[in-house]
Amino acid sequence: MGDLIGIGLLILISALFAMSEIAIAASRKIKLRVMADEGNIKAAAVLKLQEKPGAFFAMIQIALNAIAILGGIVGEQALSPYVESVLTIFYQGPLLEQMSFILSFLAITSLFILFADLLPKRLAMILPEAVAVRVVTIMRWVTFALTPLVLFFNGVTNIVLRLFNVPAEREDIVTTEDIVAMMDAGAEYGSLQQQEYDLIGNVFDLEARFLSSVMSPRDQIVYFDIKEASADISSKIIDHPHNHFLVCNGNLDKLIGSVESKDILRQVLKGEAANINDDLLEKDIFYLPETLSLSEALNAFKGAAKPFAVVVNEYALVVGIVTVKDLMKGFMGDLITHTGDELIIERDENSWLVDGLTPIVELAKVLDVDEFPDQMHYETVAGYLIYMMKRIPKRAEYIQYGGFKFEVVDVEGIRVEQLLVSKIAAATNTASGHI
Repeated sequence: MGDLIGIGLLILISALFAMSEIAIAASRKIKLRVMADEGNIKAAAVLKLQEKPGAFFAMIQIALNAIAILGGIVGEQALSPYVESVLTIFYQGPLLEQMSFILSFLAITSLFILFADLLPKRLAMILPEAVAVRVVTIMRWVTFALTPLVLFFNGVTNIVLRLFNVPAEREDIVTTEDIVAMMDAGAEYGSLQQQEYDLIGNVFDLEARFLSSVMSPRDQIVYFDIKEASADISSKIIDHPHNHFLVCNGNLDKLIGSVESKDILRQVLKGEAANINDDLLEKDIFYLPETLSLSEALNAFKGAAKPFAVVVNEYALVVGIVTVKDLMKGFMGDLITHTGDELIIERDENSWLVDGLTPIVELAKVLDVDEFPDQMHYETVAGYLIYMMKRIPKRAEYIQYGGFKFEVVDVEGIRVEQLLVSKIAAATNTASGHI
């Protein structure tokens, strides 16, 4: 009976070590750091153990192998007499002893596989952090008790790893891909709401998107000429109720400053003629290069404390204007504002009307396309067509990519105004085509 109790104790001890090995290895550092920040001392101990796991794993292997050897020695002696006494009821031949040994061996092996290996490891995989914080103290004491053996085997292991030019310790760096994978898993299982998922995904796009994807382009800028008539100024304010207007001397490349519409409206309310004078003119214009990413532009706005910026190219020519609201819409979208001017209109489940100025990343999300070809060379859907065709496309021309057909619906001068994007039967990738 004592041997059977010994086998039970060996199985329990082996289960503890097997469970500890998997739990500490599988525990997520992000979750452990959160627990440690909340004051969980044992979570901090698990993190420390993960940073230098060599000694811990050496101890685990020493313990598990010792238990396995003891289990084999004790197990066969413990069960063989009982198995033999049962077998004598059915068989008393010359092979009785051998059969008892084989059945005892199979029984002990099965018990160890089931209760000392599979079940504890499954439990540790399901609840790695919870198990790890409960066993870490015991594991640290056992590691300390086996210090001589741990140092020897861990040292030999490190020498072998260095001989093969393999790092002795794991570098745990959380990459963007890791975070995206966690987001996908959270969205799939419902722990991350769709709005949260979209917002976090858009934040990662801040470095990949440039000002040209959110700014109002040059031809859409409404500005005042310094010599503009009072009636024209009033008419522009009525037709385009913006907070600020640029003031130029002839054209946009000769900027003088900016003016707030409320200052001009104040003149009108006083019964005066709307005009732009030096008292109303703000000559300190905030400029940003078009090569800035959205993240860099946000930082620039933070330092400048300006409501808008004039976007210029490398030749110091004005290419657009951008506001803080434009930047916020770039990664928050309809969470902060909603306008009636939809850039992407779904006609049915297989086709969309798309504005030529639509950022290519936004269209990629709608179509569930991972990435368009050479995406770093353009920002908008119109830019994608021009890049692929190597010229200004004409009406009714199209290209195919990723199972979609991109057909030009409307062209205004040299600008692609609108496209029809539709699914095609076979997913073919074609550089260009025409009807």
